[in-house]
Amino acid sequence: MTMKTIDMKTALVIGATGLVGSNLVDLLLADTGFSKVILFLRKPSGRKDPKLEEHVIDFDRPGTWKDLVTGDVLFSCLGTTLKKAGSKEAQYLVDYTYQYEFAKIAASAKVHTYVLISSSYSSPRSKIFYSRMKGELDRDVKMLNFPSIHIIKPGILEGERAEARPGERTGIRMMRFFSKIPGFRKMRPIPGRTVAQAMINASADPALGIREYELEGVFTLSVAPAGSGNAMSQDPI
Repeated sequence: MTMKTIDMKTALVIGATGLVGSNLVDLLLADTGFSKVILFLRKPSGRKDPKLEEHVIDFDRPGTWKDLVTGDVLFSCLGTTLKKAGSKEAQYLVDYTYQYEFAKIAASAKVHTYVLISSSYSSPRSKIFYSRMKGELDRDVKMLNFPSIHIIKPGILEGERAEARPGERTGIRMMRFFSKIPGFRKMRPIPGRTVAQAMINASADPALGIREYELEGVFTLSVAPAGSGNAMSQDPI
């Protein structure tokens, strides 16, 4: 009798040191569906694992690293805050330009699946800078030639971060309060690890096309793999 082989994948990750990204790497290293996890970082992560490979890169010089972008799934978690970036232009460079340029290279390299962390209520028409920036990225990556695209749009994130974010902590307390009001439960804060698991579950969906998961749909996706009939998503585009 012939044993069926398991098709293990190679994961590519940008934004691996943030709240969601660090949890994502933990889960990917423990996931038997992935044989290799390749991180693209601006400085070494300090992690050690037989499955792990790291490339320290300069996102402003894609010609020096684009040939390293080979794999099956790109997980895009890169992002910063306006305070840390110092200006809207600098934040846009990280949150939009670096992510879009990396995705464009990955699509050209025939990476099959793209999983992006966006934000709830993102829209290229929003009057709010952050929501508009995220919406512009959502819109533009949908035009790239990935067979499968998943855009994860969680609410406010909670979990241990490397840097203090007093404003975010205040927002989490407020959303916990409002989430007790009927109809607002979907707005409750979501742990970074939950979002990371949702990303992995989305990547397992064999269906082609574009899917988006927002608010409660991200919670559902984290426990029900995409394509199972239980995960809440928009119809493929």
